[in-house]
Amino acid sequence: MTPAKLYLRRRVINFINLGISMLAVLFGLFWLVWILWTLFSHGLGAFSFSMFTQSTPPPGSEGGLANAIFGSLLMSLLATLIGTPIGILAGTYVAEYGRRGWLGPATRFINDILLSAPSIVIGLFVYAVYVANVKHFSGWAGSFALALIVIPVVLKTTENMLRLVPDTMREAAAALGAPQWIVISFVTLRAARAGIITGILLAVARISGETAPLLFTALNNQFWSVNMDAPMANLPVVIFQFAMSPYPDWETLAWGGALLITLTVLTLNILARVVFAQKSSNS
Repeated sequence: MTPAKLYLRRRVINFINLGISMLAVLFGLFWLVWILWTLFSHGLGAFSFSMFTQSTPPPGSEGGLANAIFGSLLMSLLATLIGTPIGILAGTYVAEYGRRGWLGPATRFINDILLSAPSIVIGLFVYAVYVANVKHFSGWAGSFALALIVIPVVLKTTENMLRLVPDTMREAAAALGAPQWIVISFVTLRAARAGIITGILLAVARISGETAPLLFTALNNQFWSVNMDAPMANLPVVIFQFAMSPYPDWETLAWGGALLITLTVLTLNILARVVFAQKSSNS
C-alpha cells in the first residue's frame, strides 16, 4: 500500500471514529437535557417561601418540605462528621504506612468493595445490625448508613491525593530530623489538603440523594423533629413517597424536592472542581 493510500485510509477511519463518538455524545446529552428540562419545568413551580418554612402537609393541604430539608441536612452533617475522620485516617494509613505488609492491600480491597456496593445493601446491613436490635427506625441509623457511604469515598480520595505528593517532600522533612507522624501531619496532609476537601465534597454530594439506605433506617416523619432516636423526615424518602402518591399537591412538592437535591449536588460538584482547580494552578 502506497503512503498516499495509507494516509487516506487512516483519515477515513479517523473520520468514522470521530463521527461515531460525536453521535454517542449527542445521544447522551439529548437524554440529559431532556431530564433536566423536565425537572426544571415541573420543579420550579414548587419553589416558594412556604416550601422552605412549612412541614410536609396531609393530602389536599398546603405545606412545604422544611422538616424533610432539616432532616436531610442533619443526617448528612452527622454522617460527614462520622465518616470523614475515619476515611482520612484510613486513607492516610494505606498511603503512608500500608505500602508493605498485608493490612494495607486488604484495606484497599475492602474499600473497593464498599465503593461498588449498592446503597440498598448498606441500608439493609444497618437495618439488620442496628434497627432490628433497637426495634425502631431512627435518625441515628440513617446517619450511620450514610457514613458507611462517605467512608470509602473519602478513603480512596485521601489515598490517591497522598500518593500524588512527591516523595522528595517526605525525604526533605525526614532529613531535618522530623519523625514520620510530623511529616504526615504537617507536610503530606497539607500538600494534599485541597484534594482531600474535594473528596469530602464529592462524598456529601453522593449521600445527598440516597433514598434506599434511609428507607430501611430513618424512614420518615411527617412532623418537625430534632429527636435523632426516632424516625426522621428526609428529602429522598419524601420525594419517593410523594411521587408515588395520587395527590397533585404532593407530586408538585416531589418535583420541587428533586430539583432542590439536583441543584445541591450540582453546586457541590462545581465547588469541588473549583477547589481542586485552584490547588492545581497554585502548585
